[in-house]
Amino acid sequence: MSGLTSTSSECVPKSSIFQCDPILRKYGEKKRGLTSYTLTLEEQKKNDYPIKGSPGCKGYIYTECDQQRTDSSPLFGLDCEMCLTAKGNEVTRVSLVDAQGQCLLNELVKPESTVVNYRTRFSGITKKMLLPVKTRLPDIQTRLKKMLPHDAVLVGHSLNADLQALEMIHPSVIDTSLLFARNEGRRFKLKFLAKAVLGKEIQCEQKLGHDPAEDARAALELAQFFIEQGPAKVAELNLEMLLMTEKLAEVSQNKAALQPRRCRVQKQLNEPPHLSKPCFLDCLQMTGQKPLLLGRQELDSSGLCQSNLSTSNKQILQRALEDVPLSTFSIIQFSLGPEYVASHLLAGLCEKVRSKLTDMLTIYAGPFEESFCLKSVKKEFGRCGPIQSLTVVTETYQPYVCIQYEVLEAAQLAVESLNGAEVAGSCIKVQRPVTAAMLDCDVLIKELELDVENEGVIYVAGLKKSLTEADLQEEFSQLKDLETVFLPKDLQSGKHRNCCFLKFQKSQSAVDALEVINGWTVKGSKLRSRNALASGHLWRWIWQMNHSNEKQGGNILCENMEQASDSEQDLRKKVKKLDHHIKKLYRSLQDNTLCIVLFPGVNSMHGSQSGLGLMGIKDDGGRSAC
Repeated sequence: MSGLTSTSSECVPKSSIFQCDPILRKYGEKKRGLTSYTLTLEEQKKNDYPIKGSPGCKGYIYTECDQQRTDSSPLFGLDCEMCLTAKGNEVTRVSLVDAQGQCLLNELVKPESTVVNYRTRFSGITKKMLLPVKTRLPDIQTRLKKMLPHDAVLVGHSLNADLQALEMIHPSVIDTSLLFARNEGRRFKLKFLAKAVLGKEIQCEQKLGHDPAEDARAALELAQFFIEQGPAKVAELNLEMLLMTEKLAEVSQNKAALQPRRCRVQKQLNEPPHLSKPCFLDCLQMTGQKPLLLGRQELDSSGLCQSNLSTSNKQILQRALEDVPLSTFSIIQFSLGPEYVASHLLAGLCEKVRSKLTDMLTIYAGPFEESFCLKSVKKEFGRCGPIQSLTVVTETYQPYVCIQYEVLEAAQLAVESLNGAEVAGSCIKVQRPVTAAMLDCDVLIKELELDVENEGVIYVAGLKKSLTEADLQEEFSQLKDLETVFLPKDLQSGKHRNCCFLKFQKSQSAVDALEVINGWTVKGSKLRSRNALASGHLWRWIWQMNHSNEKQGGNILCENMEQASDSEQDLRKKVKKLDHHIKKLYRSLQDNTLCIVLFPGVNSMHGSQSGLGLMGIKDDGGRSAC
């Protein structure tokens, strides 16, 4: 930095060199007293600190440290370890250190609610440790209140989380995650700051969990360093560059560990190594946001490898429940074992799924008169939704029609609205095929209706194909809490279907809309509607499976299904258990987490099967907004 010069060959002042540093932009260059670094009320509100009189802090204990702060007010380092309970994050250990680093309090605390996850890897807390503990949160609150002088300043790293868990309000705090400012709202980790600024190693991997006293002392010493040295000295450390160097070194080490053989061969042949462009995971690491990689196999994408590979899906789930909430970006890889990729098993299961869904999309209607008008029948049943195929069944005493719809809602709507109706001059019965696979059809339909994916979504049929999404937005604008109108297109022709889906912000608004829409006329078309049953991506997948099977033929599938019945039963159990794992992990995620679930397909000499991808944003109460 000292070698930088201006165009006039005069030395550039330090203030010019570091003018873009976020620390200097926030605090300036001059040294200040500690009161300049305590968070203002607005900063506390912005960073989710418990505030006196705030509606969300009802029942919180106020420390009553109301005496005016001066630059000689005493500093205290505070840190807590939490576990996950039915209530949320609850304190399991509290540490308080004074300005000399002496530990004044280091106490285990028994949570009020049932513990869901001890987070032992980070908290160091186990079930056995808490069994004899009698201390409860009110006891700790009382002790802290007595120990803190009336002009005390609390110091911690992301201290808001500790105070929220303690259910305590303190008016004067220094947050080291905000003190050592970064651009774009990012924050340095305490472990990195302790090493880069203080030259201390904390949170070592050899230890079981974090030591809250160690973390409280590190945060306190960081604040003391900042106050004593001043912002300019801190800026000269160039923490961003140190972090970038550290992360690049980690990436290089990981790549070297993954491809030692390849590197040796290249060296022998005197070939230059292949230089790839930085990938998304590399960029995350370089910005200090190390991705979390968990699985039973090494993930060699971008040269990143996993440490402590898990041996079972259960272990992966346990680690994910502990680690995912603490990571910005996570990749969790569950596995069904090598037998899953055997194409005959996957193809057999896919064929069963496809076959059952095809039966659910199919209805039989009749009987009709010998000379019935097929065009009238197609028109009437077409008002329930897009028809894939319509054939006349002549093997019966009187003719029937077999109709296969493209969406499940259309088939269900036909059964519900046209069974017992008069169509083409005949009073007809409408039913699905009577097969063993269809015996639980009504149960499946009910489960689909109650699925959180379909909450607040309704299906509307009977639209003119000339209508656009803009037309529908205008037509349905009077419906309360309408959020989205989705008008599906034909997957081959790209033309609009005669049905649409409406998503509402509130479930009750969707229920009210159903009553209004049924029988509603839009530009001469009488509408029919019901609750949604499945998302559009599912039907695209089914269509791709059907298309793939048409090309490959179904002979191999039938043979393989018979050969693999035992293995298939075992695989079915594994899939069910895996489904439980994914649900449990999903429900543990914080709101507004973007989730992508990928089920890989198969491409082998035996044939190909399409994979399936699901994407959603975790919403309140475990719902997903796709």
